[in-house]
Amino acid sequence: MKYLKLLISLVLCLGMFYALNTKLESIPPLGKFLNPTSGIWQNEVDESITGEIKIPGLQENVSVHYDEQMIPHVFAQNEHDLYKAQGYLTAKHRLWQLEFQTYAAAGRLSELFGQGALDYDRSERRRGMGYGADQAMQKFDKETLSFLQDYADGVNAYINQLSPEDYPVEYKLLDYVPEQWSPKKTALLLMYMTKMLAGYDDDLEYTNVLRLIGEKNFDLLFPDFFDINDPVIPKETDWSFIDVPQTESPKSQAVLDTIKETIQKPHPDNGSNNWAVSGAKSTTGNPILANDPHLGLNLPAIWFVMQLSTPEHNAFGATIPGALAVISGFNQHIAWGETNATRDVIDWYKIEFNEDRTQYKFDGDWKDVKVRIEEIKIKGQEIFIDSVLYTHHGPVVYDKNFKSDNGRSGYAMRWIGHDGGNNQKTFIELNKAQNYDEYVEALQYWNAPAQNFVFASTEGDIALWIQGKFANKWEGQGKFLMDGTTSENDWQSFIPQQFNAHTKNPERGFVSSANQHPVDENYPYYVFNDGYGTYRNRVINQYFNSKEKFSVQDFKSLHNNNLNLKASELVPYMLEHMDTSTITAEEKDIYNEIKAWKFNNDINEVGPSIWRQWYGNVYRLLWDELDKEDLAIAKPYTYQTIHLLKNNGEHPYMDIIETEDKTETAKDLFLLGFKKAAERLSEIKKEKGDYTWKKYKGTYVGHLLQALPAFSRFDIPIGGDRNIVNATSENHGPSWRMIVEMSSPPTAIGIYPGGQSGNPGSKYYDNFIDDWAVGKYHSLNFLQSDKDTSEIIGTITLTPGNNE
Repeated sequence: MKYLKLLISLVLCLGMFYALNTKLESIPPLGKFLNPTSGIWQNEVDESITGEIKIPGLQENVSVHYDEQMIPHVFAQNEHDLYKAQGYLTAKHRLWQLEFQTYAAAGRLSELFGQGALDYDRSERRRGMGYGADQAMQKFDKETLSFLQDYADGVNAYINQLSPEDYPVEYKLLDYVPEQWSPKKTALLLMYMTKMLAGYDDDLEYTNVLRLIGEKNFDLLFPDFFDINDPVIPKETDWSFIDVPQTESPKSQAVLDTIKETIQKPHPDNGSNNWAVSGAKSTTGNPILANDPHLGLNLPAIWFVMQLSTPEHNAFGATIPGALAVISGFNQHIAWGETNATRDVIDWYKIEFNEDRTQYKFDGDWKDVKVRIEEIKIKGQEIFIDSVLYTHHGPVVYDKNFKSDNGRSGYAMRWIGHDGGNNQKTFIELNKAQNYDEYVEALQYWNAPAQNFVFASTEGDIALWIQGKFANKWEGQGKFLMDGTTSENDWQSFIPQQFNAHTKNPERGFVSSANQHPVDENYPYYVFNDGYGTYRNRVINQYFNSKEKFSVQDFKSLHNNNLNLKASELVPYMLEHMDTSTITAEEKDIYNEIKAWKFNNDINEVGPSIWRQWYGNVYRLLWDELDKEDLAIAKPYTYQTIHLLKNNGEHPYMDIIETEDKTETAKDLFLLGFKKAAERLSEIKKEKGDYTWKKYKGTYVGHLLQALPAFSRFDIPIGGDRNIVNATSENHGPSWRMIVEMSSPPTAIGIYPGGQSGNPGSKYYDNFIDDWAVGKYHSLNFLQSDKDTSEIIGTITLTPGNNE
């Protein structure tokens, strides 16, 4: 019984319970929590999937068929009813998750967790999350706003039917109640996703590095292009149609301030794979498309799979609780999916204030500061007031009141996410699109985060657009902190949407993206190297260049490909050049193990564990010059690190600072790193019995409340790792795998690491995880009409009216 396990873990962990790395200030009243009629025990049930439910505001009946995976297939007679039903069903199965993520987005966790979450909340308020949501609300068109309200009405219809004993268990655990949903909450969710996929945003860290090592060394360690580049858009693309020039450089200089601390960044592994092959390259003659977003592995799962149908359109795929429509999926005519484009869409400006900080200097004049008062409620304490100053750039995130001590200056964020936009409309229109032109038309509403939208259609087209609202930057703009007192450093214009990098039906017969550089040097606009990937993309593209035809089975194999290209490009070199004369017998055994490794990160291999330890040690030894506890620092990317180790092994950076009597080279780092790895691996062997990749990595899918043990899954046997196509690391990886063949109608398979239910007491809470781990997929039952009830195990009818 899961709730008995929870009770035990609660008793054991009350003093160690953390949320977002902050200790909970209070625990729920145990009597209320354990009440047999209204407490936790009421949640040890499965969801009802039959019957008739009255929903206020519905215009006509809505049929909801559930299949054996508990995927709801929703058939409504109009879009208003469709989104009302989507809101209701999402709340029915994912209410707590739906609401909790908007608390996180809005900087409201202190209301639940107390003082310990205040720093996080202040960061989100100062990041401008609420401000960005307000801006988005101004950009939604009338129709989109009406659909957002329909969704909210559906969520609230479910909430209003609940009694306290029916609340999801997390409400009882944290002792609070659900709020009414609103369109603003959807806007906050979309801002949350915009933040999580905003790229690396290391301008302030790079500024510190530039000041420490100088421009020449910076350019060596952080080049705009690596010596190898297999971009998203094929190199042979002709850009001659672009007739708007790049912004000319004002020759301004970076502001070399010292920045001690920055706010929390998105997970560096947030990314994805997607690809599509043309009918000519498919074994069936139909295009095939695949998507697998790489995000945190959480329970409840990030995605909620649904079929959303009206007489005018019929869409199927992964939805995000809180947002309308299918996000990654297909309809009767097209399929689509996304990967993170990791474009640099955030820049930073140093602001100079007057004495009382009511104005800031700009172009020799003084402009008025705007103040946004942020009232942060704290559980059990008085409200905390934070006055956030705004310039025309955006919010002043860092000033004398937050992570800075300079009373007359601050650092303002210019983020495209603050401009507002109608991102929601992109997905509403993609769900209805019937061809390439309508897909492109749907993308025009998308501002941020920058995404690679892959496309395939039953008409035979494949395509990929890198979509977002991108500043037309001068060469180098946004790498470092800029002077905010002059307009020449502002974003001067935006790249016209039709000139965003894209490709349709390329000659090679496939499109793909894996968070690599979007273009080559011939693209006529500046694209900063924001830590682009260099390994998954090459494995994928080499695979599709390896033969003439590909099947759905080939796509499945590629999704689950564990080839460690990164290791294969360095390990042989390290083995060849490392001096082995001083290694012990035990170390020699480990040496022979990795020498025999074929560079696949499979669960029973030991090579991946040795590699992770060895390379990690070498990396830390190499970049000891950048170990600065009192500074915010970014260290060089993996690809450039390996390039230097192999091609510039006697560079001064190879020398270890602490060893004043010796000058180390790359060969020395290989040996020192190996010996440290052998020592640690011996310890792991004693602790766990062996250091196979399964035990070393210990993949887990953790509950959103800091992986509360009773509600999480641990030690999941799955291979892969970061920089591998199967990008599964400890708690991050493929959050939704989908493959669609563009037959008429399309046929599809999919899987994700979780289950359709958000209730830990339900058998549908985590029932997909085991299949996901071994690379299995489930058929997605794409019903063509309300009357088609094949493989349906239950039906709910939503009817107009009020429940008594």
